[in-house]
Amino acid sequence: MLYGHTTHSSEDCCINVNVGGFKQRMDPDMVKKFPQTRLGRLLCCSSQEAILELCDDFSPSDMEYYFDRNPLFFCYVLNFYVTGKIHLVDGLCVVSFVQEIEYWGIKERHLDYCCSERFLERLETAGDKQWKSEEEDVNGSDCSSLQMSTSEQEMDMYEGRWCGDTRRNIWLHLEDPSHSILAKLVAVTSLSAVLVSIIAMCVHSMPEFHELDENDREIENPVLTFIENLCVLFFSAEFVLRLAVAPLAKRFLCSPLNMIDLLSVLPFYVTIVFDMMDEGESTELENLGKVVQILRLMRVFRILKLARHSAGLRSLGATLRHSSRDVGLLVLFLSVGMSMFSALVYFVENETEESTLQTMPVGWWWATVSMTTVGYGDTFPVTFAGKVIGTLCIICGLLIVALPVSNIFQKFSKFYEKRKQLDLIWRQGNAQNDLRPL
Repeated sequence: MLYGHTTHSSEDCCINVNVGGFKQRMDPDMVKKFPQTRLGRLLCCSSQEAILELCDDFSPSDMEYYFDRNPLFFCYVLNFYVTGKIHLVDGLCVVSFVQEIEYWGIKERHLDYCCSERFLERLETAGDKQWKSEEEDVNGSDCSSLQMSTSEQEMDMYEGRWCGDTRRNIWLHLEDPSHSILAKLVAVTSLSAVLVSIIAMCVHSMPEFHELDENDREIENPVLTFIENLCVLFFSAEFVLRLAVAPLAKRFLCSPLNMIDLLSVLPFYVTIVFDMMDEGESTELENLGKVVQILRLMRVFRILKLARHSAGLRSLGATLRHSSRDVGLLVLFLSVGMSMFSALVYFVENETEESTLQTMPVGWWWATVSMTTVGYGDTFPVTFAGKVIGTLCIICGLLIVALPVSNIFQKFSKFYEKRKQLDLIWRQGNAQNDLRPL
């Protein structure tokens, strides 16, 4: 028994296809025009085992191929073999349409121009629904406090508890600026404290504001120290109050935004403990000064507190988590490019005395600032070959960085729009809760 192309060159020059009960005789020459499709690959099979890998059943007696697929869609497949173009099927889900054309081995580029726009619109609509579910999964942790306040079931947890109505009212004032005028004032005060703390931290680093004690040792400015302590006390009181009135304390503490709030005030108290331990000037505590400096630098975490008041920053965090694969590819591409160009520039520059690219680590630094288009100018090639390599390095860096950026930006735009919708739903849900009878 012969199969495939040898069989179809006999007297019966047609192949018999049975798709869900719909039978059709097809010309092999017409199918051969598209050898990458499923039917085109069937003509190249030389054994029955290979044929059964591409169809559901096969009858050697009458050379009939059986497919358990949608017979209505197969009519569009037949039209594709005749015209070379595929059209959208009315009443068929776009996801099912994509699955069907993938099964028959038809590419999306074969879609006729009259259906291309509709296909993209339906695909985008289906993608928006998928984005909504994915965003809820991705943002489930970082906006847990937001979802906690919007859930009516969790709002009911206040009932029957100690000072339930009072705690619920305080929680809404702290979490929802649109709840009342007082809630807006609380949000503005919290945001102002964050900005003042950041400004004070920046001003503290300026030599003009440094002061000296009686022993000519540099000390902190008392005014800036007072502002710093006042802001920390405000952050601490706010965190403790929000923890006390939260519907679920455990879930509140597991929220990344609340962890940032805790990290922003924790270094202040740890620094006080280290300063008290360092009063004895023990030799075992001689490195505490460096530890204290590191802890003071951790005050930079207060900048992240702005994410509580910015939907854009929360969307950016969700985008970075959701785009881990794109960011990983970007790092991989940059690493490969830096390794290659650092080796090339070292090879052509190491024998030139005027060049500073005498080692591979220096070449890595040069390739890094070149591919990322930073270009400090501290290290640069001096030979003609090195300049050519530098030009190629910069061009490749532009292309590599630009590849995943568009996809990441698209994800950020979708996350930001969904975040705004969630905030609107949150406000509407809280407004409905306020109208419930007590």
